[in-house]
Amino acid sequence: MAENAKRNNYDETKYSMDTHLIYGKFVTDKWDYSHHVTAPISSSTTFRLDSVERGAEGFMRFAHTQEFGDKAPIFIYDRLGEPNKDMLEENLAYVEKGEMAVSFASGMAAISAVLGILTKSGDEIITHNTLYGCTLSLLTNWYPRYNIKWSPIDLTNIQNLSNTISEKTKVIYFETPANPNLEIIDIAEVRKIVDDVNKTRTEENKIKIVIDNTFATPYCQRPLELGADFVVHSLTKGIGGFGTDMGGIVIGRKKYQDLLQLYRKDFGGVLSPKSAWSILTYGLPTLPIRLRQQIYSATKIAEYLNSHPKIEFVNYPGLPSFKFYELAKKQMRDFNGNFAPGSLIYFVIKGNTPAESKENGRKFMDYAADYAYTMTLAVSLGHTRTLLEHPASMTHSVVPPEELSARGIDAGGIRLAIGLENPDDILFDLEQCLKII
Repeated sequence: MAENAKRNNYDETKYSMDTHLIYGKFVTDKWDYSHHVTAPISSSTTFRLDSVERGAEGFMRFAHTQEFGDKAPIFIYDRLGEPNKDMLEENLAYVEKGEMAVSFASGMAAISAVLGILTKSGDEIITHNTLYGCTLSLLTNWYPRYNIKWSPIDLTNIQNLSNTISEKTKVIYFETPANPNLEIIDIAEVRKIVDDVNKTRTEENKIKIVIDNTFATPYCQRPLELGADFVVHSLTKGIGGFGTDMGGIVIGRKKYQDLLQLYRKDFGGVLSPKSAWSILTYGLPTLPIRLRQQIYSATKIAEYLNSHPKIEFVNYPGLPSFKFYELAKKQMRDFNGNFAPGSLIYFVIKGNTPAESKENGRKFMDYAADYAYTMTLAVSLGHTRTLLEHPASMTHSVVPPEELSARGIDAGGIRLAIGLENPDDILFDLEQCLKII
């Protein structure tokens, strides 16, 4: 204990977030690793209990933090909690400036959990038109079975929100930037409207704002500081960073921790300890250095594409020509207050008709799959490698072709997730691919 006290003898406010992402709390009651330079990996699904009384106390404390506070945990079974997940949750709550975080097996498990604890039969959810394909599938295929209404609207026009909210509305859910077209929603304006509505509501009926921050990562944007009630991430993407482990996280106020933990226990979407350890050890500490390089490369590549005669348009938050550029500059800021427009680019290749544009995009991507060294035709993002995909055919294939436009997706749109390669090498491959069009 004396050693722990010594190691805690510092003022954390004197250090940058880049450094905090490496060290975390440094000393944590989730595991005594004061003599480990790297936190040890947990490989046990069940934990030895010294007595029946200790076991009973552990079960009594689980999902009762409002009653028992944050005492040192009594680990019982992996599905309830274990050291690696708990340490990762501590660090992610800190970096997003939340009071608590609960991890899940995937980003979709995290989204399902937060919507699951906030809604019941008869409630309504309002979302932006453009959402990740699996989130669309969740809301389209499953929520109608629970009599939960879903209203997709264009949240870039904030007046639409005022016109859509009803007495049954319980959640406003959106991504910003949105997947895949990178549309940006004004979080502060959404907060103002929700606050105005909530003035007349009881605590249990207040509308909650939930934001998927996967595209931005906490390096580029922290929605809780801008007015969100909850933020969710797919840890598989930018936070994980290497494309080796799946995971998800919900971050928000302490009062919801018990419900989220109970939901995770009962529905079973539990993050693997080995995945938690990898993200804690490799992904989170390297987030700033990876994002700085990816933003530098993305900016250079977006400018190139934006000036290319064969490109119809480019959506990238860092381009002055981007419709939401000024809003992006306001919301997307790194830990030091610098503009951080992210690592995703969305663009469309020209064609005389939409069908020709889509065909040109297909030819471009197929050629890249065969001949480009620095671009991999694959879904996901936030990887060390640059990943290229066709949303209309792949990640958003759940959307019928006739509804693509209504969902803000161009039939020929290409999503480019920039990796860690030398940007000049990516530009070389892009030039070669565009020559075939």
